Amino acid sequence: MTEREQIIQEARGQFMQEMMAHFGQEKEKKLANFRSQNLYIQKGKTLFTGSSLMEQFPITEFCLNEGLPIAYNRGIGGYTTDEFLAAIGPMLLDPEPAKLFINIGTNDIRDLPNGEDWFTHLSANYRKICEIIREKLPETKVFMMAYYPVNPHRDNPGLRVRTNAAIARANEMVRALASEFGFQYIDANDGLKDEEGNLQPEHTMDGIHFDAAAYRTVFERLRPYL
Repeated sequence: MTEREQIIQEARGQFMQEMMAHFGQEKEKKLANFRSQNLYIQKGKTLFTGSSLMEQFPITEFCLNEGLPIAYNRGIGGYTTDEFLAAIGPMLLDPEPAKLFINIGTNDIRDLPNGEDWFTHLSANYRKICEIIREKLPETKVFMMAYYPVNPHRDNPGLRVRTNAAIARANEMVRALASEFGFQYIDANDGLKDEEGNLQPEHTMDGIHFDAAAYRTVFERLRPYL
């Protein structure tokens, strides 16, 4: 490696460290806001919780516009199941929802430190989440949402591991957990996929996240449960 290449590599490494630190600070700010907001919400309502695909879901606006019951959103972009478990109070338990829609774990579908298998890690953590819900919120109606498809044709390094095959495998795990714990599994992906089973390209820029039109499709699939 030349001196110039080494300088570039070190600069990239420093930039990534700074970006990750900033991302972590942003997540902490959002969690702090949720703690404050939870002091003023109406308990016993509908709660949507998870990571970025839940955070970006304008469910509160959709419900208000349609005259449906209040639905709160407690999603934080980038959250893994480890982070969710650490913050499960403000993210899920404190609002004491009557209905809970949860979609957490797609950020676990990645290369993990020390070569740990992502599927084993995700399965164990999701089981812990289910156990906590059943123990702390026994009267809550729980809807475990299927993970959304991706579009592998976008330039996104996260898609190397987070494939539709991996998502299908994870969804079977979610379905099995829902059945075991007496929760309801919901697959709201009908209408999001193209003929190859990928997330429709017109709805996504990065292959993972999608636009308001796609969220409207999901909302229509969820309407009967709201």
